[in-house]
Amino acid sequence: MSAGITKEHLEQTLREKLSADHVEVTDTSGGCGQNYDVIIVSSIFEGKTLLQKHRLVNDAAKNEIAQLHAFSQKTYTPTQWVELSNKK
Repeated sequence: MSAGITKEHLEQTLREKLSADHVEVTDTSGGCGQNYDVIIVSSIFEGKTLLQKHRLVNDAAKNEIAQLHAFSQKTYTPTQWVELSNKK
């Protein structure tokens, strides 16, 4: 049995397939690679609804997601990310 998907592999997949400007991957499974929270910033999300963004992510990482127990995503356009970052 595999040890699961690595944080680095998931980040690289999302970055490449979604032309992401920023990707944060957090392993919430205690290191076993089964649960991840991700933040993805990409201009590909411009003009898309939340559902459309999530479908893009799910399609891009469908092989990886199929091997996980839990996958949580937050998707932002670059403008949304800058606005969110300025609020912190």
